[in-house]
This record gives sequence, structure tokens and C-alpha cells, in this order.
Amino acid sequence: MQKISFIIPTLNEETFLVEQKSFFKLLIDEGHEIIVVDGGSKDHSLNIAKSLGCKAISTKPSRGLQQHKGANISVNEVLVFLHADTTLPASALLSIKQVLSKPDIAWGRFNVSFTNQKLIYKVIAWFMNKRSCLTGIVSGDHALFVKREVYFECGGFSDIPIMEDVDISKKLKKYSKPICIKDSVTTSSRKWEKNGVLNTIFLMWCLRFLFYIGIPADKLAKHYY
Repeated sequence: MQKISFIIPTLNEETFLVEQKSFFKLLIDEGHEIIVVDGGSKDHSLNIAKSLGCKAISTKPSRGLQQHKGANISVNEVLVFLHADTTLPASALLSIKQVLSKPDIAWGRFNVSFTNQKLIYKVIAWFMNKRSCLTGIVSGDHALFVKREVYFECGGFSDIPIMEDVDISKKLKKYSKPICIKDSVTTSSRKWEKNGVLNTIFLMWCLRFLFYIGIPADKLAKHYY
């Protein structure tokens, strides 16, 4: 199987890194590469990543920069950008291989589901997945994967702290439409639970609209964080 570089941006994610221990070991034992790029955590994220056998480096806290730095030190021909609180399905490696074996396909993503199994979160995930397929805009929670040569040819992630997923999706859409794999990653619902569903939906749509009309991501990040 083609080897993959998994690139994970972190900021105070030691709990989730520990929970991924078995998965990381499986990937590394199969010859894949895991790169953790920490944005200045105050917990033990960086040391834990190293202890789990990952490549681990530090940058300033900018998710776009973190992911691009990780890509720069990767060695494999397929890149997967994975959030620390997101778990891939068992079929992920085979699905990625099958999709990217087609010469006219440059990138793709998985469906998303949430750790909270209440109906409202299933509805949110359904809308997120439908919106992503219709627009070709892939959020970070969807676990974007891409051929290495295409990633660097398009310029990769920009050094922005938010909306980096929207930005790179626009770049990659020039090469091909993203393939939407129906199998789901499972991502933490913590932000939705903490801030409230309606507040989170309103905030994200406002931020996307403001980014679309040209408001700098640095300014938008102040509202998001």
C-alpha cells in the first residue's frame, strides 16, 4: 500500500493524542508517517507526540502554518491533514489509495460524524457533508487528503489562523473536484457543546461570509477564539 504522511496540528491536545496511541502505533508499524506540529501548547502535547513515535515540531499558533510546516518535512506521496480530536474509519487507508489511484483525481475528504450521538448532531453532520459535496469546500474536520505534488503545486495551506480549509479548498478545486468518501471520520463535538449549537452555526456562517467578502483571517480569528 502507498505510504501516507499524516499531518496533525495541535494546541493543548494531550488528551486526544493519548487516546490515539493504538492508532498511531498501527500506522507507524505499517510504515506510514505521523507528523505533529504544535502551536505552542501549555500542556505536554509535544512530548507525548514524540513518545508515541511521531515526528514533532513547534511553530507559532496558526493552523494554516502548522499544517504547511508539517507538509514541508513530510516524505510520502500522499498527505492527510487530520485534527487531533478526529478519528479515521478503519477503511480509511484503503479508501484513500483507491481514490488517489485515479489520475484525474487530486484530492478528497471523508464524511464527518460527531462523538455526541444526539439527533441534533447527526443533523448538523448531514448538512455539513451535503454542503461540502455541493460546494467543494472541505472543512478541517473532514480529514482532507491530497497528492503531494498537487499540494505543493497549488501553494499549500496559507499562513492564516482560521479559514485555512476554505482557502486551500479553493486552490485545490482548480485541479479536480474533491472526492467525498461516504465513510465517516468521528470528530469531537466539544466546541458545539460548549458554545451551543445555534451560536456555533451562526458564528461559522458569519465568519465564512466575512472571509468570502475579503475580511482578513487574522481579524476573524479574534472572534472565533
